[in-house]
Amino acid sequence: MLTKDNAILVFIDVQGKLSERVEDSEALFENLRRLLKGVTALDVPVLVTEQIPEKLGPTREEFQEFITEPPISKSSFGCCGEPAFFQALEKTGRKQVILCGIETHVCVYQTALQLLATDHEVTVVTDAVSSRDPANKTLALRRLENEGIQLTGTEMLLFEILGDAKDPAFKSILNIVK
Repeated sequence: MLTKDNAILVFIDVQGKLSERVEDSEALFENLRRLLKGVTALDVPVLVTEQIPEKLGPTREEFQEFITEPPISKSSFGCCGEPAFFQALEKTGRKQVILCGIETHVCVYQTALQLLATDHEVTVVTDAVSSRDPANKTLALRRLENEGIQLTGTEMLLFEILGDAKDPAFKSILNIVK
């Protein structure tokens, strides 16, 4: 089970025009907003990465309000290939890593496998990841699950972390998922 005290969200490369070209981008953006609002209400930290931002642009404007730390710029597809990312993650001491963003079959996939190899528990939020070609997303999720990565959805994840209707964040989470 994911817990508030051990979980961290990694928001991967939701930038510029590429983010608009992925399958069902509007549904993706809505789920990403719900996910970010939910983890914020639950006090789960967020790390944000940007793939070569000088070429692909910054993280989309509508997500900026949820970013409390500067995004980590990277050129490697897997986030762990960027030393600044891995250092920031290790500094939190959290071992339950939740992944969302784009593209599922490249950066999300490689990050998940890298994290698994470094003894992290990895969960991918399937309705908060996407690829330009839906077949690539499907293939990546199948391979990740075969590797032992946990798959979940936005609402399922938020209630798993919440854990109890008596939690002070319950009303906030309920309003977010409605």
